[in-house]
Amino acid sequence: MLNRKIAPAQHPIQDISLVEPEEIVFENGLRVFVFRAEGQELLKAEFIFQNLFSEPENPLLHTCLSHMIKEGTSNRTSAQIADEIDFYGAYLMPEYSFDQTSLTLYTLNKHVYAVLPIVQDIFCNATFPEAELATYIRNNKQTLQISLQKNDYVARRLFYNYLFGATRYGVTPTEEAYESINRTDLIALYGKQIHPGNCTLILSGNVTPDVLGAMQAHFGSPWKESVDTVAPTAPTFPAFVPSTIVEERPGSLQSAVRLGMPSVNRTHPDFPALQFVNTLFGGYFGSRLMRNVREDKGFTYSIGSALASLKYTGFFTIASEVGVDVTQATLQEIEKEFAQLSASTPSAEEVKLVANYMLGSTLGSLESIFSHADKFKAVYFYGMSLDYYRQYSEIIRTMTPEKAQEIAREYFDYGRLLKVIVGSIQ
Repeated sequence: MLNRKIAPAQHPIQDISLVEPEEIVFENGLRVFVFRAEGQELLKAEFIFQNLFSEPENPLLHTCLSHMIKEGTSNRTSAQIADEIDFYGAYLMPEYSFDQTSLTLYTLNKHVYAVLPIVQDIFCNATFPEAELATYIRNNKQTLQISLQKNDYVARRLFYNYLFGATRYGVTPTEEAYESINRTDLIALYGKQIHPGNCTLILSGNVTPDVLGAMQAHFGSPWKESVDTVAPTAPTFPAFVPSTIVEERPGSLQSAVRLGMPSVNRTHPDFPALQFVNTLFGGYFGSRLMRNVREDKGFTYSIGSALASLKYTGFFTIASEVGVDVTQATLQEIEKEFAQLSASTPSAEEVKLVANYMLGSTLGSLESIFSHADKFKAVYFYGMSLDYYRQYSEIIRTMTPEKAQEIAREYFDYGRLLKVIVGSIQ
């Protein structure tokens, strides 16, 4: 009989095995990566476009393009596109990130041939109707008005504005910016950005030869009039100077606290080790910040830190919402945790716990062929290969208390942080 008083034995994770995709390049320059899973009934097709910016950079226009691209073509209205997609039980999901815009199709294999012409129509003949554009602008202005009443949203805006300035990473929405969006600019951006030479197609699921042939038939030739290929350009960031920004909001019961600074991105050799120290510090439920500020002091329901990797930079951030009466005390406790992180080595037990958590989380995230495709995307657009994950797992698995302290001393310094507080410091 199973003795539930005895914990099951632990088995170290030695390696993480990932599926290598098949790479194909269509005649029109469209690069395709195929992740096959025989027997899978669902097909996922991700069309990913690099965001191309002009000066001054206006990420709001790219966000609008992402949403509006499926809102009407010269052959179909927005309602017709939605009805046809729904009829076949498929789903079209536009997504915008700082560096890429994507349109993802989810469909059953048996309906691939019926829904691909709709996607082809979107990429070749989108019209961005004035009525749908007006609705988009109105709805987003209303959403913005509501969001600006929330301290955490305002703190996040101030954080990005200061850290990244007037770049794609730092510009945030305003009502005036929404009002300045027009159909002419959208069509120009659509022509410049939505073409096969600027697209990566990631196919995952039961990608049979027939499915691949259908993809090539619909997307392997020119989509519209030929355009000059424009290479993505790197933004110029303002020099970072640590600062404290306080926006007093009388009547607030809570303060939104957002701390952070520029950091390295995934291409830097220290990134996996830095991820380890971040996880130990504030990156999971059992982290030091959670144990101190939440469990011990009871200042907040949640506090956490994160290490974000962007194409042209990275940043470290800490975020929480705390009562206005303990805002200053929270900052003091965070400062203490920074000092402790550099002053002493973590215990071997804590290092082992964090390493097991990180490797287990990575392994647990590989639940399907679609997860393998996601892992590939996370490195491909940095010019890296899946070998990154072998190096990552090796660094995490062999982490020592001394190495963790070395990384903490180099990258974790409370005095170098941007500190944003929206609410009140009593």
